[in-house]
Amino acid sequence: MSGWLKIVGLGPGSEAMVTPEVTAVLQEATDVVGYVPYVNRVAPRAGLVRHGSDNREEIRRAEQALQLALEGHRVVVVSSGDPGVFAMAAAVFEALEAGDAQWRALDIQVLPGISAMLAASASVGAPLGHDFCCINLSDNLKPWALIEKRLRLAAEADFAMAFYNPRSKARPVGFERTLEVLREACGPDRLIIFARAVSTPEESVLVTTLGEATPDMADMRTLVIVGSQQTRLIERSGSPLVYTPRSAD
Repeated sequence: MSGWLKIVGLGPGSEAMVTPEVTAVLQEATDVVGYVPYVNRVAPRAGLVRHGSDNREEIRRAEQALQLALEGHRVVVVSSGDPGVFAMAAAVFEALEAGDAQWRALDIQVLPGISAMLAASASVGAPLGHDFCCINLSDNLKPWALIEKRLRLAAEADFAMAFYNPRSKARPVGFERTLEVLREACGPDRLIIFARAVSTPEESVLVTTLGEATPDMADMRTLVIVGSQQTRLIERSGSPLVYTPRSAD
């Protein structure tokens, strides 16, 4: 087969955070498939067809990409951040497992990217410097009861926590409940970081505590990090630094 499929991450926003490997693959592609805002980050050029689709069409998008590759196209599926973190890599493999048996013979590769989680952590220091977990707060694909269970267990295990998709217009209540659960489990003094649009001109980063946090501090462009009991704040002139020591008591 002459076609191939590469599943890539475009990083958190800045072109400087797109890996050279991904840049090279995009130059070889005949087709780019993805959510419209991510496809629009790929510059148009002769010989490249861009296929943009809605945010909730992941499986259909994956099937389209697999079929294009089967037909001989050089296809790149784009996500933001890293494609394996709440993004298109899992969707492609879900479609592959359930779909046309011919798709399994395709040349398929996942190329890592810089995740929003790691970019947000770096923007304030190293709050994910010790054991941590990452939770998607959207209940579109899993029940809220499962999210709340995982929040409580992560707090009990004293992980630092990184949260994707904390709050949207369609889901205004979930993050309010998340803060309530975390205050109950961690107390009001636990550090929390709201990192919005990191690496873009709209970047804003706020370091505060669970007791001072409010739901409107987050939206869908915000990556939220909650520290563990070990996480520390270093005051200095300008923005503070936050880190979690590599050792634990």
